[in-house]
Order: sequence, then C-alpha cells, then structure tokens
Amino acid sequence: MAEKQNQTINGEVQIKPVMADPTALGVFGLAIVTFVASTSKLGWLPGHTYVIPWAIFLGSLAQLTASMVDFKKANYYGAIVLGAFGFFWMAVAAHWAIGLGWFGDVGTADPRHFAVACLGYFIFCLFITVVTFEVNKVFAIILVLVDILLISLVLQIFGINPAFFGSLGAYSELMIGILGFYAAGAIFMNNFFGRQILPLGKPMGWIKR
Repeated sequence: MAEKQNQTINGEVQIKPVMADPTALGVFGLAIVTFVASTSKLGWLPGHTYVIPWAIFLGSLAQLTASMVDFKKANYYGAIVLGAFGFFWMAVAAHWAIGLGWFGDVGTADPRHFAVACLGYFIFCLFITVVTFEVNKVFAIILVLVDILLISLVLQIFGINPAFFGSLGAYSELMIGILGFYAAGAIFMNNFFGRQILPLGKPMGWIKR
C-alpha cells in the first residue's frame, strides 16, 4: 500500500510519497539464507553449491535493497546493519564459489582468510549488539547469536576444538534463521495493521539516547 505525506510549501499542500519500511524484507533475507546455510553446516544436506543463490539474492541483494531504502528514510540503524550483512553474504557467496572452482584455478588458497574476515565482523558486531539492545529484544537475541556464530567460525577454521565450535556455530545459525522468520513476520504484520500484532520486546533501556 502506497503511503503519502502532506507537506505545505508556499501555502500549497504538496503530496509526496513515503517509502515503506523495508525491514521485514531485509530480516527475511537474513533469515532464509541462515536457515538454508545451517542445513549444510549441520550435515542435514551436503555441500554449499545450492546455497550460493540464496546467499546472493536473499542474504545479499534483499538486505542491500532494504539498506538503500533505509538510507533514504534516514534509518541509520537499518541502513548500516542490513548493508553490512548484505555485503557479508555477497562475500561469503564469492568465497564458496571460489572454493568450488567457479572461477578456475586461483592458486594456493588459505581458508583462514575467511576466519580473519569473520573476526573483523565479530568485532564490529559487538558494537551493533550494544545498540540492538536498545532496539528490541528479538533483534538483540539474533545479534547475540550472530556473535556466537562468527566467533565459532573463527575458532573452528583456526582448528580450535573444531567439532564443538562447528556444531555451536551451526545451531546458532539455525536459531538466527528461525528467530529471523518470526521477526520478519512480526514486522510485516505490525506495519500492515498499524498496531502490534506480534511482540518483538521493548528495548532494554540501558543506554539513554
């Protein structure tokens, strides 16, 4: 449904369209790609080949689209977080594609480069997590799970108790997907009906803005 906003300029009422909230689309993109990718990490389905399209189109493009809309709406949180994770999944898709030989022989490859990238994302996500506690509780839990997933990937790739951290990361990713579906559905329904249908939990209120 298109929304419009009235604005008075020189005594005349101007009607300009207002862009809809893209958060449900972005969160759904994160939910579906983590849900699909977790089935591979858990060993339920083999390989990453057929995960790549979901990483590109849902994990990346859906979140980047939502991010660009949020930039236009001056939604600082959504723009940065969805944009950061959108680019993350684009890089992950390329990483998997390179590993599968889609780009031919690329010479000696060291998977620890991916671990270093995950470590960088983990550090940035700690800042995001602090802010997310002041958004809502469901998002906060998702970000904590993202932190667990990222640091688990780092430790697993560097060979530190890989069986444990591989399993911990896989189940964290699965829970991100499940909670992401709930969050996307709740945002969609709450925005459509203009009132709370499904709760997301109030901000913690630890840091005043």
